[in-house]
Amino acid sequence: METRPSLRELGLNSGKKARLHRILFQHGLRNGTAFFLPYDQGLEHGPRDFFANPQASDPAYIVKLAVTGGFNGIALQIGLAEKFYWDYAGEVPLILKLNGKTDIPSDAEALSPLHASVEDAVRLGADAVGYTLYVGSPAQEADFAQYRKVREDAHRFGMPLIVWAYPRGAAIAAKGGNDSFYAVDYAARVASELGADVVKVNFPHPEKTSGVKPAYQSEFSSQQAIDQVVRSANHTLVLVSGGEKAGDEAMLRKAQQAMDAGGLGLIFGRNVWQRPWDESLRFVESLQEILATHPSK
Repeated sequence: METRPSLRELGLNSGKKARLHRILFQHGLRNGTAFFLPYDQGLEHGPRDFFANPQASDPAYIVKLAVTGGFNGIALQIGLAEKFYWDYAGEVPLILKLNGKTDIPSDAEALSPLHASVEDAVRLGADAVGYTLYVGSPAQEADFAQYRKVREDAHRFGMPLIVWAYPRGAAIAAKGGNDSFYAVDYAARVASELGADVVKVNFPHPEKTSGVKPAYQSEFSSQQAIDQVVRSANHTLVLVSGGEKAGDEAMLRKAQQAMDAGGLGLIFGRNVWQRPWDESLRFVESLQEILATHPSK
């Protein structure tokens, strides 16, 4: 079982350290692990994600779910944060997503434009900001330049920066796909190289080897793959995404392997709020039982 670095080992300034400490030790299980509820899918995917549970289309329902479920934070785009976070400000940490796009255009040259700032996050009382970085996209020059300004502002304001490191683009599609071990491992390393404090990654699939680099064509277990992804992130803390809704057994196994690898925690959205309220809370409790066995030392 791998161990995650402590906050003292991350090289954070005092503002970032204070906010991360508040997220990890004053909310959720308060044991140094993290369980976040993302709710940026309405922009990224459109309303179809709410068809499975129509109540989830109401942001007030989601914020209340984050508070009731004892999450370490909720990720919102600025419009929803402005309108719906106020009632629960201070009760659950806010991660303000600073960029986002629709899924209507092709992802061949994916770029997620900015529509909020770190200053907006400070004004809203956020404890972290989120940025989606499309690793491997032909638009990476513009993406990296946009990200650099966010990173500098986050450092200046003492705001932890969580990077949604998502492989995208035609070249990625030809090299195993967005969630291949090769692509996810590369994305984790890029986020670390570019100064993320926390990186959100998809769970890697080592069986997807078509077109990948030779080093990734050997046989790897799922545990070996996620272990390597966490190592590639170095002293950038790792969150594992839930992705599309799947069965409980598969999601609990993914959570266990992520935490055994030394991950910081989980960021599950659709797998939580696409269920009815009571079922969501039961599922959250099962995941928190896994997090409870991996406290920070």
